[in-house]
Amino acid sequence: MTAIESRTMRKILRRYVPLLTVCFVVAFLDRVNVGFAALTMNRDLGLSASAFGLAAGLFFLSYFVFEVPSNMLLERVGARRWIARIMFTWGLCSGATALVQGPHSFYAVRVLLGAAEAGFFPGVVFYLSLWVPTAYRARVIGTFMAAMPIASVVGSPVSGYLMSLHGWLGLSSWQVMFLIEAIPSLLLAVVVWRVLRDSPRQAEWLDDDERAWLETTLAAERASRPPAVAHGMRKLLTHPVILLTALAYFGMTGFNYGLSFFLPQIVHAFNLNLQQTGMVSALPFVAGAVGMILWGRHSDRTGERRVHLLLPLALAVIGLAGSTLVATPAAKLVLLCVSSFGVFSAVPVFWTVMPRLLGPATAAAGIALINSLGNLSGFVDPYAVGLIKDVTGTFNGGLQLIASLGVLAFVILLFVTGRMDGAAASSRVGPLEANTP
Repeated sequence: MTAIESRTMRKILRRYVPLLTVCFVVAFLDRVNVGFAALTMNRDLGLSASAFGLAAGLFFLSYFVFEVPSNMLLERVGARRWIARIMFTWGLCSGATALVQGPHSFYAVRVLLGAAEAGFFPGVVFYLSLWVPTAYRARVIGTFMAAMPIASVVGSPVSGYLMSLHGWLGLSSWQVMFLIEAIPSLLLAVVVWRVLRDSPRQAEWLDDDERAWLETTLAAERASRPPAVAHGMRKLLTHPVILLTALAYFGMTGFNYGLSFFLPQIVHAFNLNLQQTGMVSALPFVAGAVGMILWGRHSDRTGERRVHLLLPLALAVIGLAGSTLVATPAAKLVLLCVSSFGVFSAVPVFWTVMPRLLGPATAAAGIALINSLGNLSGFVDPYAVGLIKDVTGTFNGGLQLIASLGVLAFVILLFVTGRMDGAAASSRVGPLEANTP
């Protein structure tokens, strides 16, 4: 590593990674805090498990519809403006959840929240690709995506505490939680507006030689890999590799949303109070955060991607399926920690491999398409888990369904990554680029 590379990357990582990670922590918390609200809100609003699952999942329908257009607008108006806009509007919608009066208003505000947040995650992944060379990308994306488990590590105890404040200002506990947890996104929108720059050329905080090194390095990487998919949304929508990887991501994200939306209810059944439920619910996400950061760094250090993707995904399946076969709370919690460690370790490696299938002209739309199709699991899985819970009286059948979709994801990724030859598999998806029809 040259001195200029070290100096440049240190400035970029210190300026952007902590800020964007905190933003994603807040985004994810605003997305999944309904899992804690359900502990008292379902009773107040007369929601069944399936109605709650439907409301939780409706977020992802509007998220899906608006995500690709949102990312295309990000390219047009600039990341600084668009990411700040996303954060401000999702903060307003999240806070508005405190005002819902029944199932239908709850459904409506979840649809609005999904539309407001659409484009944030793929927009940031695309944005990082404009600033971070490939050699650093897995660890950076891993650190950024660690916001998902970190949001639950931090948010679970906080949400558990806020849920104990019933009657504060005359509000129900879940209303207090939604209002207070919406404030950080509104404040961070202003910070994003002031700190982000749309391209390295606008980075006045980089020296001239640092800016030149970064632009040259990124341009050389773009020129060195031909796109697997020709430019155009129609090509993206019909390309088999893109569709298969989106289906695989559907199976992977189901673990995340199954845990995020229903873990508080599963843990609360261990005969814990609200604050204890918040503390215990954080433990699987502690395991996930550790795995996401350390596993991504190990993948970068070794240069290996395929095993680093498939091994933790297998652990996720074993852990979640196993948790439905044991009766004791301690054993169930350990296996849920194993599952969380596995899926959160696999996700950043997935996002390191997949975007390299796309050329610069389709990167933003391609990343958004894979992410939005995959995130439809956030609608299907919670609704299915809720329906199964209403019929069987237990969450086990729903968790087994999520585990089976994880098996499908494993098989797809085993096939797709198997097309990489041994030399290219260490760091890039070369044969997919060359051999994809």
